[in-house]
Amino acid sequence: MEIYALYGPSGTGKSTSALALAHKYKINAIIDDGLLIYQGKKVAGQSAKYEKTTVQAVKRAIFFWKEHAEAVKEALESHPIERLLILGTSQKMIHRIQEALSLPEIHHYINIEDVRSSAEIKAALFDRGTQGRHVIPIPRVQVEQDFVQRLIAQVDKIFSPKKEEIGETTIVHPQFQTGKIHVSEHVMKKIALHSCQTLPFLQEFRKIKMDMDNVPSIEVDVHLKVDLTQNVNALASQIQDQIFHAFEEYLDLELEQIRVLVSHIQIHSPATAASPVL
Repeated sequence: MEIYALYGPSGTGKSTSALALAHKYKINAIIDDGLLIYQGKKVAGQSAKYEKTTVQAVKRAIFFWKEHAEAVKEALESHPIERLLILGTSQKMIHRIQEALSLPEIHHYINIEDVRSSAEIKAALFDRGTQGRHVIPIPRVQVEQDFVQRLIAQVDKIFSPKKEEIGETTIVHPQFQTGKIHVSEHVMKKIALHSCQTLPFLQEFRKIKMDMDNVPSIEVDVHLKVDLTQNVNALASQIQDQIFHAFEEYLDLELEQIRVLVSHIQIHSPATAASPVL
């Protein structure tokens, strides 16, 4: 059995990345938060995400309880697993799992930063902190069978770079997730407005759209007041830079896309330039 290990801090998107990574390296089994997943389906174990406290969740994830560990060990032996991917918050945690399940040596260590961009990691952390959402890399139907009363937010289908579907992840809200911060869309729009108030060529934002469900992105419809010597593309880039740095500073969030639609341009003489009105 060839073993891969994916590690990184909690909330950085390891479970979201697991299916794509498994597809890339032809890995047919995954161990994630107390579960053994074989060919996209749970075959043994219990999810740490359904424990009532953080301490219990950690114990479940590292197979602290003997009965839990033995059930997964039996399933590992009874399935034809050629390559196994273990997920953990650190290499130390992965070693604990390896020992608890009597697994052979780990051949490949992969840092989450090697498979996800800085923007994707920050977006995952932002989503965990504001929405309290956790991912389980198994289909929703299996989650419903085991935990009928659990609140399930949604199912995300995972696709390969060739746009072929390779599996599903189910998004849930664990009981041990205590408290969350809500950042309203109105506040995010205010941050965008505030970030650009010093730009003299920007007359107003006519419309602002946010999208936090897929990749973090924003679209702004602007009215510019320029003279004939100014390059509109360069001005739009300035707007993008201002918004990007503001979100990074105030929310520690890297926007993946910032689309600037220039729907109105007013030409003026440089001698009569006016301050922007936002």
